Amino acid sequence: MIRLFKHYIPHAVLLLGLLDFGLLMLAGELAWQLRATQIATDPGMLSDRWLPLMGSAAVVWLAMVAVGVYGPNALRSLRFAGARLLVAISLGIIALAFIDFLIGGENFWRSTLLYAMGFAVLVLVVDRLLLNSFIGSSAFRRRVMVLGAGDRAQRLRELADRPESGFAIASYIAMSEPERVVEEAIPREAIHDLGRFVENLGVSEVVLALQERRNSLPLSDLLRIKTKGVHVNDFSSFIERETGRVDLDTVNPSWLIFSDGFSSGRMFSSAMKRVFDIVASLLLLLLTFPIIAIFALLVKLDSKGPAFFRQKRVGLYGEPFHLIKLRSMRTDAEKDGSKWAEENDPRITRIGRFIRKVRIDELPQTWSVLMGQMSFVGPRPEVPDFVDDLQSEIPFYGERHMVKPGITGWAQINYPYGASTEDSRKKLEYDLYYAKNYTPFLDFVILLQTVRVILWPEGAR
Repeated sequence: MIRLFKHYIPHAVLLLGLLDFGLLMLAGELAWQLRATQIATDPGMLSDRWLPLMGSAAVVWLAMVAVGVYGPNALRSLRFAGARLLVAISLGIIALAFIDFLIGGENFWRSTLLYAMGFAVLVLVVDRLLLNSFIGSSAFRRRVMVLGAGDRAQRLRELADRPESGFAIASYIAMSEPERVVEEAIPREAIHDLGRFVENLGVSEVVLALQERRNSLPLSDLLRIKTKGVHVNDFSSFIERETGRVDLDTVNPSWLIFSDGFSSGRMFSSAMKRVFDIVASLLLLLLTFPIIAIFALLVKLDSKGPAFFRQKRVGLYGEPFHLIKLRSMRTDAEKDGSKWAEENDPRITRIGRFIRKVRIDELPQTWSVLMGQMSFVGPRPEVPDFVDDLQSEIPFYGERHMVKPGITGWAQINYPYGASTEDSRKKLEYDLYYAKNYTPFLDFVILLQTVRVILWPEGAR
């Protein structure tokens, strides 16, 4: 994996993305050459139009990222990837047409957009046909050796067996553990020189998956492996990197304290984040005011009660604030106290079901972003009653309040709607990853991927 601004990107995704970007530039150039031939004009020098080519390719490429073209499902399913590619290229071309309308003047994109779209679909689909099997092959999987043969080693095996996994386990080494779950593990005593054994297997990383580390760390073995130039990783850090979440089953306070993350260099990033929140929330409120007004009227006509719903939520550092949304439930929905939303929840009104599915009910929260109570990106704010219960049941739950809550977040784009304590635990693992590894780059990725969640509502209730 490549680490980019504290966020890990699989090699296959990075290489495929760079190749796609180059192919998009090629599609744009082919479209321009074809159009120039049709109107019998000199196409000119490539050096004169490389900047527009790169700009147009970047717009379509970002649309591809936004709709999930580089997600695990798209990487292993050609049909899934093809559908997402068509949507992404269509969105990108629409965006380019709008940009061309705003900028105007002398440019060649207006007359070549349709050709560019056709060439882009052609080259990217052919690209996937040729590379689909290669991308999922062992050529892009790192070889890993696991020290341990217990439950943690078994979890790593299950993770490696997933089609989208970026690593393959070359061997398991059974240390002095009371219970062996992985039966094929090689006993440590059977290996004379562990360093040479690792070298012969062509392993690039060793993961320490011991159940109990106190007084049982094989320090001499780890030192020998490290001096061979092989990366040594602990179980929690490996899981965090491979899954994009903090594993609550194995993490402890010392790991959170000493592991990389929660950087002190966030002051500048936080200032940038706040500037973006103010500018973007002002623009979004201006653009969506007619939509909010129309649906506020529809909510009023659909059921008795106010158009907007105000509810106390827990914000930064545990401070309460009032969140505003378009009302999607009956006014008596919480007469017996706060409850999780259910599938086909009878408390949801007819218009409420629609605005929840397309996320229109979330638009008024932009006001909370403008006021500084929320951000566009961050953990979802919960009601105080839920927070009190969850903090007593889930370890480290209070740490999610160390960052400002958001309208969208890392948990929202990676985990479907949660309506239970177990769901909250899973989402907390993603929230902790975000709090630990926050950068403007990660915010940008989350905002792009939110488009996918809006277009394909996964678990919206």
